[in-house]
Amino acid sequence: MVEVLTKIFFVFAVIDPIGSIPVYLEATKEFDIVHKKKVAVRASVIAFLILLFFIVIGQLILEGMSVSLDAFQISGGVILFLFALTMIFGDGKPEQEKNRITDYKHVTIFPIAIPSIASPGAIMAVVLMTDNHLYSITQQAATTVIVLLVIGITSLILLTANHLQKKIGNYGITVISKIMGLILASYAVQSILSGISHYFSNP
Repeated sequence: MVEVLTKIFFVFAVIDPIGSIPVYLEATKEFDIVHKKKVAVRASVIAFLILLFFIVIGQLILEGMSVSLDAFQISGGVILFLFALTMIFGDGKPEQEKNRITDYKHVTIFPIAIPSIASPGAIMAVVLMTDNHLYSITQQAATTVIVLLVIGITSLILLTANHLQKKIGNYGITVISKIMGLILASYAVQSILSGISHYFSNP
């Protein structure tokens, strides 16, 4: 049970739905309530399908390119760590992605579904968490359900985004995003250490 809760919290941290609120509000500011809700649901569905794609065949693509598990785990950890640093020390996920909005007609896919929800860090995380060499099909299925659960929570958060922003405020959203970044950085370092340890223990 503790392991499941840990995974849920980690996936929540890496997807960072709270940090997506300003992006969503900015992207849908010209829409009415009905269209805002449609965008929130559709963006969440698209984001889940993107993550599911990488859960199913992400590792197969890497192995087809002869990338070893250890190399992927180390490189993935480095990418996650750099992504976490941008969350902690950068201008913040919301501001970076709000600045990318140029076409309000296609905001469902970009930047809300990707890279705000299905971010590079989230993609890398789900691939690492469903490694065929480390986890059984049952465990991978459980991880997929957890990802679906967090995406569902993300959709609910976006549907109530206007209310949450008023309650938490932009400052509160930034603080939460940085805390999520710190948690993600810790996981990234652990991934790097595990990859290095496994590489040297299996020459």
